[in-house]
Amino acid sequence: MADNSKTRKPLFTLGQVVATPGAMSAMSQLGIAPLDLIHRHITGDWGDLGVEDQQQNLLAIRSDLRIFSSYKIGASVKIWVITEADRSSTTLLLPDEY
Repeated sequence: MADNSKTRKPLFTLGQVVATPGAMSAMSQLGIAPLDLIHRHITGDWGDLGVEDQQQNLLAIRSDLRIFSSYKIGASVKIWVITEADRSSTTLLLPDEY
């Protein structure tokens, strides 16, 4: 099956995009481009979420609630991407930085 994630359209606005120093360091060490995770997040590829959490994100898009993604980028490293309910900002962070 071909990966069409690069052609998907954004599902919501991000607001100001920021990343914590810990997230930036982890992504840099593992060769992960922050924009790749942002693109996945905004187009509905929410990473390692279960079906229930993915359905919650679909509801959040329609109801102006917080949108959450979780991406495993290394053997023991996850990056969370959170877009606030008011769409004012999106943050990339490590779970222990929440």
